[in-house]
Amino acid sequence: MRAAVLRGGTVEVRDIDDPIPGPGQLLVRSLACGICASDLHFMDHPEAGVDDDSGMSTYDQDVDIVMGHEYCAEVVDYGPATERRIPIGTRVSSLPVLSTAGGRKIIGQNPESPGGFGEYLLLDESITRVVHSELPSEMVCVADAISVGWSAASRAQVTTKEVPLVIGCGAIALSAIANLKRLGVGPIIAVDFVASRRETALAMGADIVVDPADISPFQAWRDVAYGSPESMKEMMAIAGLPGCVVFECVGVPGVLDSIIKGCERGTRIYSMGGPPEGDHLHTLTAKRKGINIQFGGGPTMEHWDEAFAAVCSGSLDVTPMLGQTVGLDDVSVALDAARDANGPARIIVVP
Repeated sequence: MRAAVLRGGTVEVRDIDDPIPGPGQLLVRSLACGICASDLHFMDHPEAGVDDDSGMSTYDQDVDIVMGHEYCAEVVDYGPATERRIPIGTRVSSLPVLSTAGGRKIIGQNPESPGGFGEYLLLDESITRVVHSELPSEMVCVADAISVGWSAASRAQVTTKEVPLVIGCGAIALSAIANLKRLGVGPIIAVDFVASRRETALAMGADIVVDPADISPFQAWRDVAYGSPESMKEMMAIAGLPGCVVFECVGVPGVLDSIIKGCERGTRIYSMGGPPEGDHLHTLTAKRKGINIQFGGGPTMEHWDEAFAAVCSGSLDVTPMLGQTVGLDDVSVALDAARDANGPARIIVVP
C-alpha cells in the first residue's frame, strides 16, 4: 500500500506492505483522517515516550510508522476469529486502540498499529462502530477529536453555580465547548490569542471570547462571573460566589502554572494540554488556593460513542473546524501547516 511513513523524524510517501488482520481484527481502507496535534507531538518528541511504561505508544526512529488516529474507513476484509457482523464496504470508525499480541496499542503510534495516513489499517472488530450517516467521511473522521474534549466536559460535571473558562481554542477545546453548550452550562468563556480561533469558538458554542493580549483571562472571568461589586454582595448574601472550572487546552509549558497562579481560590482545573517536554508547577500555590487539578487522558468508550453519534447525526456541526483536504503526497507539507495557530482546527488527509 501507499502510505505517508514516519521514519527518523521525517515523513515521506512510499509503498509498504499491507497490514494483515490478526484474530478479532478488521482490515479497512482509510477514507479520511484528520491531522491532530498529537501526531506533531509524537513525531517531534520521541523522548516523551521514554517514561511511558504503558507500551501503548512506541516511537522507534529506525522503523516505519504510519500515523493518523482520527479516521473514517471502509471494511475490506476480516481476520480470523471475527464475527463478520459488519458487511464489506461499510463505512466505520473506532476508538483508536488496537489489541495486538504485544498488548493494546494506540493506532498510528506503533509499527504494528498503522494509522489513517496510509491506504489500509487495522481495527478491533469489537469496538468498531458503523457510520449511520450520509455525511462525507471528511466530517465523520473528526468524531475522535470531538470525543476528547466531549469526555472532559462530561467528566467535569460543571454545575449551575460554576462558570467555565476554556483556555486555548484548538480542536480539543472546541469539542469541550460544544459539549458544555449541549449540557446547558454557561456562560462559556473561551480564550485564545488568535482571532480566527476565537471566531471558531463562538461558532462551536462559546458565549464570550477573550484575547489575553487585551485582558487577563482571569479578570475577564471575574467580570462575567461576579459582575459589579453590588452583584457580588448580592451573590454572597444569597448563595455565595460562582465557582471557576478551567479547561486547559494549550499544551505549552508554563500555561498550566500560569493558571494556578492566576485563578480563583477553589478552582477546578481540567488539564487537557500535556506538553510533551513536561512542565513545572507551583504546587504550594495550588495547595494554598485549594485547587483541584485533573489530567484529561483519553475519552471513555461511552463518551466516544456519544461524540461519534453527535457528529454522524449532524446534531453537532463540525464544519467550523474543517480546513483543507490533502492527499498522501501532501501529508508532510500539511503536517507543517498544522503547526500554524492561524490555520484551521483540522486538516484532513484523504489517502
